[in-house]
Order: sequence, then C-alpha cells, then structure tokens
Amino acid sequence: MEENTKKEPENQEKESLLDKAKKLADKADDFIDENVEKLKKSKAFGSVTEAFDKAGDFVEDKVEDIKSGEAKEKLKAFADKAGDKAEETLLKAKKFGKNLADKTADKLEDIAADIRKKNKEEKEPENPEA
Repeated sequence: MEENTKKEPENQEKESLLDKAKKLADKADDFIDENVEKLKKSKAFGSVTEAFDKAGDFVEDKVEDIKSGEAKEKLKAFADKAGDKAEETLLKAKKFGKNLADKTADKLEDIAADIRKKNKEEKEPENPEA
C-alpha cells in the first residue's frame, strides 16, 4: 500500500506542473494576440503593408508586361536607341581624333621647321667684319 500512496502525489505534482505550463502558454498566447492586434492597428504597420501592396502591384504589372510581349518591344526599342547613340558617339570620337591628329601634325611641322631654321643658322659661317 505504501507504494500506491507514493505514486499518487508524484502524479498530482506532475499534473499540477503540466497545468501550470498550459496556463502559462495560454497567457503567453493571449499576450501575443493582443500585441499583434495593437501592431496591426499602428501607423507603421499600415505604411509597411501599403508599401508591400504597391510593390506587389508593380511586380505584377511588370510580369504582365513581360507576358504580353510589351517588355520585349520596349527592350528592343531601348537597344535601338542605345545603338544609335553609340554610333553617333563613335562618329564624334573619330572626328575629334582626326582633328587632334591634324593639329598635332601641324604642330610637329612647325617644330621641325624651327629646328631646320636653327640648324641652318648654325651651319652658316658668321660673317666677320673685316
């Protein structure tokens, strides 16, 4: 009989701990629910929710553009414009390079003429006034 009496208090003690844990979990759950509701009513939550909704709408629009082929047309038009701009820029660069080469050649010719003139003056004997 002593064995039966020893087992019963342990079971009661375990049940009471289990009951306490359940009550604590219920209170925590209620606390979380209350704070979630408060959070949902806050301005910050509303702003974030609105931003996510707008971002979702934007993504959906872009997906529709891609599916409908509009994006492909837009990309092709953009590529054409970029190609035209690149060609125009290349022509300008070539023209600039040619002008720079011409100016450099002119300057080198001037320098060469100055060097020839100085060499000619050095080779000519000075006229002694005798």
